Amino acid sequence: MSDKKTILITGCSSGIGYDAAHGLNKRGWRVFATCRKQEDCERLESEGLESFVLDYTDETTIASAVDETLSRTGGTLGAVFNNGAIAVPGLLEDIPTQALRENFEVNFFAQHDLTRRLIPVFRQQGHGRILMNSSVLGFAALPWRGSYNSTKFAMEGWADTLRLELTGTGIHVVLIEPGPITTRIRQNSQPHYEKWVNAQGAARREDYKDKFELRLYDESGKPDPFELPPSAVTNVVIDALTMIKPRARYRVTKPTKAIAVLKRILPTRLMDKVLLKV
Repeated sequence: MSDKKTILITGCSSGIGYDAAHGLNKRGWRVFATCRKQEDCERLESEGLESFVLDYTDETTIASAVDETLSRTGGTLGAVFNNGAIAVPGLLEDIPTQALRENFEVNFFAQHDLTRRLIPVFRQQGHGRILMNSSVLGFAALPWRGSYNSTKFAMEGWADTLRLELTGTGIHVVLIEPGPITTRIRQNSQPHYEKWVNAQGAARREDYKDKFELRLYDESGKPDPFELPPSAVTNVVIDALTMIKPRARYRVTKPTKAIAVLKRILPTRLMDKVLLKV
């Protein structure tokens, strides 16, 4: 197998990472599908994937995952897909600073760490793809999601800078920008909300109760408007990995594409009114 068809993916226990790992595996890629928990890795191995632990909150597992990957490939790697992330929902005025730090640790600093460990490998072999799973929330802020918005905005600036700095090296940096995708991020964010946000003591406690929590804890299974399955992201990941000259950004779902256009043409105050209705 060509070393160009090997990829390390984070956050593969469910959702986008899970679908990408299986989708690429079926297309002949050698996938190293990492998860935060050992039991999830064992489940993926039982499904025919190569899997081991990479926990963005534990720097030692980032280092060990890179070592394990390179030991299995003989020191080469075609691509990395930084996909894993967490959300700390709530109004920014109610998000403690430590909560914001932890969100950045997972969604930004750890991804920087992992990527830096792999760039020397890509440089030595003369090629590599660095895919970053951003979001529509990486270029358009929505209320109640300020912590997550901030980490994704930071990722976008980081990726744009790295793309410029790696020009001419054969290493491509690509932002994947999904919109509404069927994942467990809402359910997975509930413990972070319960840990950090004192909704009862908030100035907008009634909005938390009557609006925000109804959505956060909604178990109806009803999809958001224009929501797509994770396979929609996998399809653009494949394009980003296989095109000779991949695009800098791949926007997934109609809302993401529409908001990108509106953000370019509307004044900020008018755009704010649009985003408040989303």
